[in-house]
Amino acid sequence: MDEPAITGYRRVGEQRYREQVGFHFEDLTVGDVFEHRPGRTVTEMDNVLMSMLSMNAAPLHIDAAYCARTQWGRPLVSSLVTLSIVGGMAARSTSGRAIANLGWEHIRLPAPVFAGDTLYSESEILAKRLSRSRPGEGIVSCRTTGTKSTGEVVLTFERSFLVPTRAEDTGDLAGY
Repeated sequence: MDEPAITGYRRVGEQRYREQVGFHFEDLTVGDVFEHRPGRTVTEMDNVLMSMLSMNAAPLHIDAAYCARTQWGRPLVSSLVTLSIVGGMAARSTSGRAIANLGWEHIRLPAPVFAGDTLYSESEILAKRLSRSRPGEGIVSCRTTGTKSTGEVVLTFERSFLVPTRAEDTGDLAGY
């Protein structure tokens, strides 16, 4: 009952399908671009809670009176909040089956994000190879870009992660 049925799902029984998360090593091709949806509108609450959770008490993110006197005129969304939201959008597809994140590089924040901005994300597969030390697993690298609904780029980063080959996937053991 493992044959593909409906895109994004696999048949697990008679008239029963299970939503799929992520890709196997073989499914990814260098140059593929994945548009991650839905988008996410950032709220003031997101910024304050996540800033405080990450111990970032910089007034530039949490003190509206202070920010009113800066060049921005209002609180900036913390870069860690932006990275979390954009990275989270990408995780479901690019590394939904990941065994491990291996590294993040070239993180750039070319434009500010404010409460009320809606963010979207897309990832391009840059490279892939089978692991030399972990048979049945592959290393994939991608570049993720976060944009506002206006198209303005607010974040780019590159990330490498380890994913299973189809033959070594353990998803069934976890009900996936």
